[in-house]
Amino acid sequence: MGSSNPVPQPEILRPGAEYIPPQAPARRKRPLWTVAPATYILVGINCAVFLAMTLSGISPISPSPEKLYAWGANHAGAVLLGGQWVRIVTAMFVHVGILHLATNMWCLWNLGLLAEPLMGSFGLIAVYILTGAAGNLLSTLYNWLLPIHDSGATIYPVGAGASGAVFGIAGALIVLLKSPRLPVPPLELKRLRRSVIYFAAINLIIGGGISFGSRLTGIHIDNMAHIGGFTCGLLFAVPMVPRVGSARDRFQERLQLAVGIVVGILVLFGFYLSKLPG
Repeated sequence: MGSSNPVPQPEILRPGAEYIPPQAPARRKRPLWTVAPATYILVGINCAVFLAMTLSGISPISPSPEKLYAWGANHAGAVLLGGQWVRIVTAMFVHVGILHLATNMWCLWNLGLLAEPLMGSFGLIAVYILTGAAGNLLSTLYNWLLPIHDSGATIYPVGAGASGAVFGIAGALIVLLKSPRLPVPPLELKRLRRSVIYFAAINLIIGGGISFGSRLTGIHIDNMAHIGGFTCGLLFAVPMVPRVGSARDRFQERLQLAVGIVVGILVLFGFYLSKLPG
């Protein structure tokens, strides 16, 4: 005779016995990195680049502008005269010492863990790259129009760091956290949004104050990258709906629209920069 699967039998409760319902198997808690993998990937890439720079002999405390330039930092002359447009992207993974890296990665980690559930892993990577590029393009324009003149020589400062992209994530969060679709109590949502606004405002003010009058040092706080990234982040999020509380198809359509709009604007801005007189 062929075997058959046993049929589950109903529980029999003996007289006087206490009924104990069957316990559901305990759900294993997911590691945090599986909840926000893009955040950890971006932090990991930035740390890996810094480690490689340090192992190559570059100072982990105060690397020189020349060393940063060699590792892909942004430079208006190299981009607009030398056609090295790849620096617009590589610069957002290069950092000016361990303190610069630590502060940027702390902000990226905190904002990324908040933003990734709202825009998905692809959305977070897209906003990091696109807003970081927007910040570096605006910085390139600023440094091209207002270079440093020292003893008759024209000097273009190098720019590096993930802060433009971090400000971009903050800008996107400010818009997305306004959505009524999110299943979060209004007061908590308002508190989160206010904290992101304070972060952006305070750091823009501090960055502007420190960078004022410091351009002759060769390394400075690139507030133009912060402004460009933040503005692009706001723009990126306007056509989006948050991933949480939205239909999957609708979210994907709006995300693709956001990416398309920002890419188009950045391409046009880059084309404008390429036509500036040499």
